[in-house]
Amino acid sequence: MDQKHALGVDIGGTKTAFGVVSDKGVIIFHGEVPTRDYPTPDELIKEIHAQISEAGYPDFFGIGIGAPNGNALTGNIEFAPNLMWKGIVPICSLFEEKFETRSILINDANAAAVGERMFGNAKDLDHFVTITLGTGLGSGIIIEGHLVEGQHGFAGEYGHIRVFPENGRLCGCGRNGCLETYVSSTGVVRTFKEWINEMPSDSLLTKIENPDALAIFDCWKKKDAFATRIVDYTAQILGRSLADFSCFSNPQAFVLFGGIAQSGQGFVDKVKIELEKNIIEPLKGKVEIRLSLLHDENAAILGSAATTFWKFN
Repeated sequence: MDQKHALGVDIGGTKTAFGVVSDKGVIIFHGEVPTRDYPTPDELIKEIHAQISEAGYPDFFGIGIGAPNGNALTGNIEFAPNLMWKGIVPICSLFEEKFETRSILINDANAAAVGERMFGNAKDLDHFVTITLGTGLGSGIIIEGHLVEGQHGFAGEYGHIRVFPENGRLCGCGRNGCLETYVSSTGVVRTFKEWINEMPSDSLLTKIENPDALAIFDCWKKKDAFATRIVDYTAQILGRSLADFSCFSNPQAFVLFGGIAQSGQGFVDKVKIELEKNIIEPLKGKVEIRLSLLHDENAAILGSAATTFWKFN
C-alpha cells in the first residue's frame, strides 16, 4: 500500500472513540460506543473488531490505544478511577490477541498531545501542554519536541494535583481536592449541584432537568448570570492552576480541548486572564492558550494512531 493505516482507539470514562487513520492524518473510518455499556474490556474490543471488520478497512500498521492511567511500559491500564474496569487491565495484550497485530498504549492526554503536534494546533510548537477537559482532566507534556512520559508512563496526571487539599471534593483517585473535581465536565456539574440552592428562579438552568456541563456553558453563552458564575469559577481555578504548571515546564502554549473547551474563545479569554493574574513575573505575557483545531475525540484518535507511526517506524 502507498499509505500506512493504523487503528486509533480512545478509551474514555464515558465513551470510547476509534478510527482508521492514514499516515497523512486522515480518519477514513470513525466509530464510537458508550464505554459503560461493556462490563469487560474483552466485550468492548469484540465490538470494535466487529465494526471495523464489517466496514472492510485495510490491515493495520499497528494499533494505538489511548486510555486513562495507561502505562506505556507495561501495556496495562492501571487503576483508572473513571473506568468501570478496576485494577490492572492488560489492554494491549487483549487488542493484539483479537486483531493479531502489534499495539501500543499511550495515556489519553499524551495521545492528544501527539495528535496536536502532528496534525493539530501545535505543529509549530516544541514546548506545549495539552489539557484535556472531559470526564476528568488530563495533560500531555511536550518539551523540546519530545513527549514526557516519566519513569512509569504516568507523567502528566495534572488532574490529580490537589487545588483544595484540606476540605476539597472527593476524587475518584481516593484523595480530596484534585483539580479535575473542579475543572472537568463532571467538576462543572458538581459546582452546579453544590450551588443549586443559590440559583435564582429566573435562571435558564431552572428549565433544564439535570443539566450537564455543555448545557451550563450554553446558558452562559446566553448571558445567564448563574451559569456565568459557574463558568467564571471554573476558569479561575483552571487559570490559576495553569500558572503553577507554567513554572514547571515553561511552555509556549497550553492547548485546551474537550467539550467545555470547545465552548469557544470566551472561555479561553477568561482562563488567560486568570493565568496572567497568577503567573510569575518572568513568564507574564509569554504563555499562549490555544483551542484545539481538532474535535476532542479526533485529537485522541489521531494521536493514538500517530504514536504507532512514530514508535514502530
